Amino acid sequence: MSSKDATTPEGRGPRQDPKALVGVRPRDEVDLALRRLTGRSDAPPQFALGVAAAYRWAMGSGVRAPVTGTSAKYGPDLRLLTAEVDAAVVQLEDPTPQPGVREFTRGVHDALSWVCGYSDIRI
Repeated sequence: MSSKDATTPEGRGPRQDPKALVGVRPRDEVDLALRRLTGRSDAPPQFALGVAAAYRWAMGSGVRAPVTGTSAKYGPDLRLLTAEVDAAVVQLEDPTPQPGVREFTRGVHDALSWVCGYSDIRI
């Protein structure tokens, strides 16, 4: 198998390679963030669910994007991750959602902002 065959179409390297990028972060850092999240009890439940959904989708484990429902055959590239952050911003600006939905969306936004490199705060 050639090295080209072992990479995703986006050229990010093998999907399970811990050094492959998820957004701008190494896959193993995103995986660690997800594992640490599941061990925390101080995050509000809906916020934590949004963060977990975002990390899973970013790593190619989720079937659909948590806000837009977008799917990506090989996992989302930086363009799709950024679009999901933008969609979360739009939803957060809407004053009408239920509190649980707002917290879920905020979790998605904060997690993907870190994954995309827009924030240095890992959730």
